[in-house]
This record gives sequence, structure tokens and C-alpha cells, in this order.
Amino acid sequence: MTDSLSPDNGRATRIEEIESFSGDDLPQLCDLAHDAIIDGEGFLWVRPPPQRILENYWNGVVLVPERSLWIARLDGRIVGTVQILNPSVNNESGAFAAQITTLIVAGHARRLGLARGLLRQAEAMAISRGFTALDLDVRADREAAIRLFEAEGYKRWGVKPRYARIQGRYISGYYFSKFLDTDGTP
Repeated sequence: MTDSLSPDNGRATRIEEIESFSGDDLPQLCDLAHDAIIDGEGFLWVRPPPQRILENYWNGVVLVPERSLWIARLDGRIVGTVQILNPSVNNESGAFAAQITTLIVAGHARRLGLARGLLRQAEAMAISRGFTALDLDVRADREAAIRLFEAEGYKRWGVKPRYARIQGRYISGYYFSKFLDTDGTP
């Protein structure tokens, strides 16, 4: 867990792992997901599903042993999240690499370093669990996210021309990897 004060406005930020929900955590995550979907930012949904579906989704995330859920709080409220997906147990040849999924930060909480903090926390957790690489993918029209990944040492290695289909239009996407056990060379 990391705590800090944002230097530009003195607001309290915190990044922590969630293994079970307490208080308003679940409704706050559902609100975050809903808003991210409306903004076109996440979870591969195009339209927000009913609240019950979002609750089932998040409850499932904390139940799946291969998933780790980290959240970012701003003044006590959840404003960001990242999931780390471990390889399945039958993937011996790929057991060295975890995957980052659903990295989002609410629009009003951006530029406070929370996305970078979530990303770095995911890397620290991956290293502590013996992973030597992290993989992720992102829509090609998410320029801020792409800049963040590249600034943090992720290397783009592939393009998927039909990564997502939204309102009948295909959007391409990129694949990135970061080696955690070297200077960035394979």
C-alpha cells in the first residue's frame, strides 16, 4: 500500500490491494466502471450493463485466485483501478508473464500520478511474485495511456487492426510488454 499527498493540491491519495469489499467499496467500483464505460475508457463494454452485472463482475474479480485488484483512492473515494492477471496454471511455458488489465483513473482524478502509481504497484507485485514480464494491450486511440506505458518502459510489439468494434466501426489496438528482470532486452 502506498499513501501520499498530491503536491499540487494537498489531496490525500492512496493505492491499495483489495481482497474483499467493505463499506462503499463495491458501489464506488461500480460507479467508476460505469463512468469509464460511458467515457469509452474501459472494461471492453460499449454500454454500461445493469448495476447487478457490474456488482457480479467485481465480486468475481476478487474471487478469482489468478486476479489481483488494486485501487487508487482520492480523499478516501475509489477513483482508479488496475487488475493483474496471473497466467493460468496450465500455462507452464508462459508462467513468467502476468498481464495488466483494466487500468483506469476517473477523469477528475487524472494528473495526480495515480495511473503511474497503479502501474508501478502492479510491477512491484509482479516482481514480488517472481514474474519477469508484464503484458498489456490498449486501444490505439488512447494516446495518454500509450504515452504513460511508453514512458514507463513498455515496448510496443504488435498491432491488432480490429481490436474493438464500437458503433459498427473497428478500432485498432496495440500490444505492449515490459521485461522486469533485465534492462529491457529480451
